[in-house]
Amino acid sequence: MPIHRRTLGGEIDVCGIVGLVATTPVNQSLYDALQVLQHRGQDAAGIMTCDDKGCLHLRKHNGLARDVFTEEHMFELRGDMGIGHVRYPTAGSSSTAEAQPFYVNSPYGIALAHNGNLTNAAEIKQALFREDRRHINTDSDSEILLNVFAHELMARDDQLSIDHQDIFRAVRGVHQRCRGGYAAVAMIPNYGVIAFRDPHGIRPLVFGTREGEHGAELMAASESVALDTLGFQRIRDVEPGEAIVFTKAGELHHAQCADNPQRSPCLFEFVYFARPDSVIDDIFVHKARLRMGKKLAHRIRQKFSALDIDVVIPIPDTSRTSALSLANELGIPFTEGFIKNRYIGRTFIMPGQTKRKKSVRQKLNPIDVEFKGKNVLLVDDSIVRGTTSREIVDMARESGANKVFFASAAPPVRYPNVYGIDMPAAEELVAHNRTTRQVCENIGADALIYQDLDDLIEAVQKKGKTHVNRFDASVFNGQYITDDVTSDYLAAIAERRNDKAKASQEAANRGNVIGLHNQT
Repeated sequence: MPIHRRTLGGEIDVCGIVGLVATTPVNQSLYDALQVLQHRGQDAAGIMTCDDKGCLHLRKHNGLARDVFTEEHMFELRGDMGIGHVRYPTAGSSSTAEAQPFYVNSPYGIALAHNGNLTNAAEIKQALFREDRRHINTDSDSEILLNVFAHELMARDDQLSIDHQDIFRAVRGVHQRCRGGYAAVAMIPNYGVIAFRDPHGIRPLVFGTREGEHGAELMAASESVALDTLGFQRIRDVEPGEAIVFTKAGELHHAQCADNPQRSPCLFEFVYFARPDSVIDDIFVHKARLRMGKKLAHRIRQKFSALDIDVVIPIPDTSRTSALSLANELGIPFTEGFIKNRYIGRTFIMPGQTKRKKSVRQKLNPIDVEFKGKNVLLVDDSIVRGTTSREIVDMARESGANKVFFASAAPPVRYPNVYGIDMPAAEELVAHNRTTRQVCENIGADALIYQDLDDLIEAVQKKGKTHVNRFDASVFNGQYITDDVTSDYLAAIAERRNDKAKASQEAANRGNVIGLHNQT
């Protein structure tokens, strides 16, 4: 039975990918990696492996990894190399047809799993059909990316054999044609696994090695925590624009395939999506969140010193690190005030205000004694729609809080993301075209403190101690680093992401399911 963690509209949300070349069967390792990356996608999971005969074996379906893969499926996923994927759905669809990995037969047979979004997907899709004679069967950007890579690889004089230089030329062609944010792993039967990252390095990708039973084994994954838990030694991040090739023979090749790469990782990864025990672009996520809390504490001390705060309470789970750091910096008691039900989906992209409100109440339950008669400072990682924040403030008051102050470890989220995070349409973001005072009134708090953007960047960057000189901060400042995002493109995204569009897509999906049941 599919598990509907989130209902989306528009581009792929943040996903998790993994690719592995080993000396023994990879099915268990790929499954374990997906379990560790499950926080990046809970609507569908997929694994494709390749055996010694070059035969491919695939299992993908809607649901959590633990539900998609049974013991029977694991036995069928034979081979010493493979790729895996966990995802949030695309275009509001819960169809298993859009679960990954994707596969094309020509040339060689190529499978691909992808995290991100192509901002020129519509343009590429037309070119693939009209000029390259390639058919795209879904609305997924990942299938487009796969076909571009396959076409570039096929555009060679000698197609009888393949080496890493051919791969690098193909990835260079991908970078020349594709815009947006993308990190991908691909597999070619009897050859190996390829990992590559867009020229801005917006979405994360890291690789490492471990000593297997019969030699070196190589893995690439969205986050370093997948390497850690499987005993791989992290080598480094895949560089923006770079391609890494793991051959079946255990060789590692790498090359820069972009003309002008400029590292610009997504700032929201550090605020919210990444696991705290991961390292992205040599930045420890946990340490970055501790620094976010300190920066926020300094802001409160400087501009909100009149607030009489009795206790700091985090909104579980992502804000816990920042909230603890903030409380320690201010010398204010820290306590847990909410118990989280981990089986309810994130609420900021659920269609319909009533459904979102119900979900918040199901997801969080207050511990009354921690609120009664106190002035509480609630700390969250960010405020998107404001729905969750408003309900949480109400719950705090209902639990007896005297005053309820609210702090966000991130600045106001005013603009949609176009690089792989399916946030709401701009007009549904609570901070869009609103002042901080207006947002405070909207969520019903007695005071609202936002993180300053420069402070957030400095907290993540740890100025002077990292090689990251800029970030994609478009959700906060509206500056899209690929320089190709127009007002028309944003309007089209809004049409696909607003509540009305999502409700319509949900109804269509339900109708399709009923139709299939009637046929059977």
